[in-house]
Amino acid sequence: MPDSSSIASREPPTRWVGVLALPGFSLLAQACALEPLMVVNQLAGRRLYRLQAFAPEGGEVTSLAEMSLAACRPFELAPVELDMLIVCAPSPLPATRETGVLGRLRLLGRSGVVLAGVGGGTELLARAGVLDGYRATLPWQRFAAFTRDFPRVRLTQQLFEIDRDRLTCGGGTAAMDMMMTLIASHHGSGLAERVSEHFVLERVRMADEPQQVPLRARLGHAPAPLVDAVMLMEANIEEPLTTHELAEHLGISRRQLERLFKKYLQAVPGRYYLDLRLKEARRLLRESDLPAGEIAMKTGFSSPAHFSTAYRNHFGVTPREERLH
Repeated sequence: MPDSSSIASREPPTRWVGVLALPGFSLLAQACALEPLMVVNQLAGRRLYRLQAFAPEGGEVTSLAEMSLAACRPFELAPVELDMLIVCAPSPLPATRETGVLGRLRLLGRSGVVLAGVGGGTELLARAGVLDGYRATLPWQRFAAFTRDFPRVRLTQQLFEIDRDRLTCGGGTAAMDMMMTLIASHHGSGLAERVSEHFVLERVRMADEPQQVPLRARLGHAPAPLVDAVMLMEANIEEPLTTHELAEHLGISRRQLERLFKKYLQAVPGRYYLDLRLKEARRLLRESDLPAGEIAMKTGFSSPAHFSTAYRNHFGVTPREERLH
């Protein structure tokens, strides 16, 4: 029988997690990031995560909802021995530069601390230069400005990103999906599923799911015919229209429509339409129990074989393999 010391040595270590809150932070996003960690402790019967709150100057920091987080330590005292630091900040981030905060973030990043940005926290990490060369995301409303201001960061429009020792998300409830994925990587999918059940989550969304960006925001200042064409595509997934039919509906020539897609979306209409249908198919595979053949019909494919081939070519896995993930 192994002695108690050998049993203890196999127990997972306690991870120390710092939480930096800036004035105006979102209570919702903060709770979605932190409460799963506390529930893990309850379900595991031991402290797998310990939290410590920080604010730029210490003391109290007030959220967007005008509720205060008290007894925060000054961020300059954040130890380099932290396992992770979660940065909760408003979005958009105020223009004022927190020089001391940025310097401390750089030090923690160099020391190997995992850095996570929630809401405007992604922008604060980018200002500190600790996201250069990393994939990252943030609330969709800030995509254009972020791309302009931080060209060294590999911005994506996904729900969340976990790239090596950097975590970022689109804010709000996406923070919970990100942390649930992190918990699964630390302690296995079984414990993560129990946490999910505690929060009555139907499912944990995956990182590669895009943020639900409004169509006109996605297309920016694109001409009205292009916006209308994409709206028609999204409304006709089960029975796809041909490019010629789309152009007729819009009262423009097929060539004009193709030029618009190439200029603003870097794709031909047929390719863009196929991508839309396949993304809807992936959503249905992940969120429903519909047979793959029925999903093929609902997304405009003439046969299950055609659907399977197109799906594999696009996502690198077959519909059946997608279901097994």
